[in-house]
Amino acid sequence: MTKILHINASPRGSKSQSAQLANAYLDTRRQREPAVDVDTLSLWEEDLPEFDGDKNAAKLSFFGVGEMDAAGKTAWDQVVEVTQRFMAADEYVFNIPMWNGGIPYKLKHYIDVITQPGLLFGFEPERGYFGLLENKAAHVFYSSGVFAPGADRKYGEDYHSAYMNWWFGLVGIERVLTTRHQPSILTATPADDLERAIAQARAAA
Repeated sequence: MTKILHINASPRGSKSQSAQLANAYLDTRRQREPAVDVDTLSLWEEDLPEFDGDKNAAKLSFFGVGEMDAAGKTAWDQVVEVTQRFMAADEYVFNIPMWNGGIPYKLKHYIDVITQPGLLFGFEPERGYFGLLENKAAHVFYSSGVFAPGADRKYGEDYHSAYMNWWFGLVGIERVLTTRHQPSILTATPADDLERAIAQARAAA
């Protein structure tokens, strides 16, 4: 049985266009694979731990900076609990609206919590960073109001998918597919454009 973790990075509920794409994809997957297990993580409803000084000190101890004390161990256990839910999935579905050229801060918070040495990545001085996840796949649904790939820079920059692609490589997720609904505002036919993007999402499943 395939286990999918759906990470919803939009706070807009049913009005979220990126979530509509992700849900269209997941609904089609369920129709085709009734046994698929979908775990939905809505980041705006999740009580994520703060990545504070104790957690940072625990992380740095893996790089030989200090030692993990009792407070650090407790903090690290919180990180591990959140990260294990991520690691348990076979596939990931992300829906990510563009915020100020990048990703929503709730998603950045989540990434900062789970991206830890010995869990999602390793490091060696000569080799550098390397991902620890194996045989994982991701499908990402991007939306933006004005930005579109190839558009003039006055309409924005893509630190959105560029950041996510870097992060996927860091943690070892090599199979990444993307579906874009960009732009969603600066177009003469927004409703038709959304329907086309939803159709693409269903076809991707």
